[in-house]
Amino acid sequence: MKEDKIIDVLQEADQTAGTLAPVSANLADSVRRRARKRHFRNIAAPVAATAMMLIALGIWQLPTEPGRKQEQERIVALEARLQQLQARTDTTLKLIREVLENERRQHRLEELEAKLASIPDPLKEIQEQIDKTAFILCYQADRMYREFNQKDSAVKTYNRVVELFPHSGSAEVAKQRLAEIQNDSVSNNGSRI
Repeated sequence: MKEDKIIDVLQEADQTAGTLAPVSANLADSVRRRARKRHFRNIAAPVAATAMMLIALGIWQLPTEPGRKQEQERIVALEARLQQLQARTDTTLKLIREVLENERRQHRLEELEAKLASIPDPLKEIQEQIDKTAFILCYQADRMYREFNQKDSAVKTYNRVVELFPHSGSAEVAKQRLAEIQNDSVSNNGSRI
């Protein structure tokens, strides 16, 4: 009874969990990319926070009366420093985006190259079909000549093989068969005289 309940609970958990997402073949690459993103984010955030604290500190320490001009100059210097930090941060983020985009493009290129490599050569497939067709015609001509004694049809078919597929192995076989038929005809005509 307890086992049935346990089995029911496990099956229900499996159903609610659904199927697991497939594990990517390039899991290591994606983990590295995510780690780089986090690393650069962790760099950019403290820089921005430091700049904001410097501005807040500068505003907080503004003098009320004397030395106001000096404090304003300090604020201007802090704002200039903040702009420099912001420019650095923007440049760093731009560089990070470019690196990530280049990695994505490289990964896509590798995928496409692998896909292209897996596609069979169409010329090779066509040549295989041509050879197969020549073989079938030659085989049919052999049957016409040997099994059905249809010499004229066999000769026509052998000639078609030689004409249509001159560079195939079946064309060589067809030439041999034509020579055999011609020799048989000459020997049969010579023996009848």
